[in-house]
This record gives sequence, structure tokens and C-alpha cells, in this order.
Amino acid sequence: MSSFPREELEEMVTRWLQANRDAEKEGDWAKHLGAMYTEDAQYGWNIGPNQEFMANNRQEIIDLAIGYQMKGFEDWEYPYHDIIIDEKRGTVIGFWKQRAPAKRADGTVYEVAGIGGSWFEYGGNFQWRWQRDFFDLGNTKALFFEMAGDGALSPTVKKKIQTHAHNKLLPGHRYLRPEPDTLTKARNFMAMVKIAATGR
Repeated sequence: MSSFPREELEEMVTRWLQANRDAEKEGDWAKHLGAMYTEDAQYGWNIGPNQEFMANNRQEIIDLAIGYQMKGFEDWEYPYHDIIIDEKRGTVIGFWKQRAPAKRADGTVYEVAGIGGSWFEYGGNFQWRWQRDFFDLGNTKALFFEMAGDGALSPTVKKKIQTHAHNKLLPGHRYLRPEPDTLTKARNFMAMVKIAATGR
């Protein structure tokens, strides 16, 4: 990690936030954000205990992270509500929300609860060289279950869920270690059922 002038990082954040607003307005994240990564940039996030997404260069970020992964979420909003800049390390942390375009019957917005955000490493020339997203996976799943029940998920998102449910990795996803076999999964499940029923 390298230090950079505070003013340069603040300008990078200003440009990044505007690019995000433009992307939300047009529903095209690759168009507005793609050039804001270095050629060798990495962008990833965790998906539970044994799976993560990772794009390993600018083109993969354009094609997968802000391309394929954003399909079905073109109308969602991801407003930033706090930014922390560390010019000595050349890093930025931005906290954001995830809001669906649909609303509940009572008029409230579908929004993922908990903390969501991105951790960036700056690479100079107003480009990120590394980004790692974090979000509350439990609350994300809960919201998607609710939206599914209300018929509020887009067809593209439904197709992705179907693919994932059939144990097929989505583009850019990878396992962190070998998946446990069916017998091990069954054993673990029954152990949890026993604990829930008896406390032992």
C-alpha cells in the first residue's frame, strides 16, 4: 500500500460517487465504472462460508463484477452514506445501502438491513487497484425470500437463484475448499436439529 495526497483521494471519491449515480440513472455499471479500475485490478466479495466471487483484471471486472453480476439489478440503488479515507495507506472504505426499486404493499422500500460497503485500494491515476465488498448475507437472503413471496424479484434474478440452487457456480464464483459430501451435510444438519430440540 502506498500513500497519496489527501486531495487526490478525495477527488477520486468524488468521481467515483458521481459515476455510481450515473450508473444507477442509466442502469449501466460497466459503462460508467469500468475505466475506474487499473488493468490488473481485483474485485471480489464473500458469499457465505465456502464461496466467493473474484474478478482478476479490469476486463473481468467489466464483464463479470459490474456486468453479469449486475444483470437483474439495473434499477436498484446503492447510495453511499459514509466514506472513510486513509491517505497514508491509500485506502478508502465506503458504506452503502442496497435498495430495490419495488415497494411493499405498505409503501416501504425493500432494503437490505445491516452493514454494506466496499473497501478500496487506490492505484493512482484515479483508478482502484483492489476492491472488496462486504454485506450482511443473512439479511440479504431474508430480503430475497420476502421479495420472492411478494413476487417482486426480476426474471433475471430468479434465473440466477435457480442456477445457484442447482449447485452450479455463477460466472466468477469459486469454492474456497472442497464441498462436504451429502453424508457430512446430513450429519451436520441432524446435529443442529438435535441441539435445537434438546440443547445438547
